[in-house]
Amino acid sequence: MLAANGRVLAEQVSTRGLLSIPAGGWPAAFDAEFGAWLAAHPGLPCLMAGMVGSRQGWVEAAYCACPAGLTDLAARLCWVQPERIAIVPGLAIEDHGLPDVMRGEETQVFGALALLGLSEATLVLPGTHSKWVTVRGGRITRFATHMTGEVYALLRQQSILARTLPADDATWVAEAFDRGVAQAQVPGGLLHHLFAVRTLALFDRDDGPSLACYLSGLLIGDELRAQALSAGQAVVAVGSPQLTARYQHALAQRGHPVRRVGAEAGWTGLLALSATVRG
Repeated sequence: MLAANGRVLAEQVSTRGLLSIPAGGWPAAFDAEFGAWLAAHPGLPCLMAGMVGSRQGWVEAAYCACPAGLTDLAARLCWVQPERIAIVPGLAIEDHGLPDVMRGEETQVFGALALLGLSEATLVLPGTHSKWVTVRGGRITRFATHMTGEVYALLRQQSILARTLPADDATWVAEAFDRGVAQAQVPGGLLHHLFAVRTLALFDRDDGPSLACYLSGLLIGDELRAQALSAGQAVVAVGSPQLTARYQHALAQRGHPVRRVGAEAGWTGLLALSATVRG
């Protein structure tokens, strides 16, 4: 719950996932989490972003086409309960004839812009499906999704590479991560470079924690290689401290300064959208 000036008045965290809510169970789940707030503050509006607006969510909120700014999102809000509960629509774009979408990240992007006082930026939102976003004149003009986090999880848990990797990522080996980022820039391609995670272990040239960081560096490095960044171009990284730190480390290796924004981007974006709706 937010005050008009952006101060966080109360915060509610739940471990329930999207698929844990049965068909028709969204109103009850919402009241269980936020009913007390709304009872104490009659008329308090609620904005929701992310997968709650997906086909598996409460109500499917139609995507808003890019380019899009806050006013476009405000005009396309999906009202679950008129003037009380609304879902942010998410964005869609055509990239070389193929569709790409985001849900929730658009709100984080506008929150990060508000926090940093920017109307133009290149942003990365790392995660299971990393998003690279271009903002011009306060509007998201293009974005692209990379399945970096999901591929990392699959490779380290379900591929032959998993046999040489530790059970978790608790140990950070910066030198190995840097080698992975650098190797991703070498001709040969990601599918070739990945096999070295196995052969480095086979010839006892690296151990498990080092190899996990090397694998992470390879995947993030390949993601960076796909970006059309000019020399020294700044990037805004939005997300968890652990993930944004890795991207900052990789981008610094390639000469790109990074500004990082955390979880506050989400609620700042919702507040900015709420102000736009109120006009």
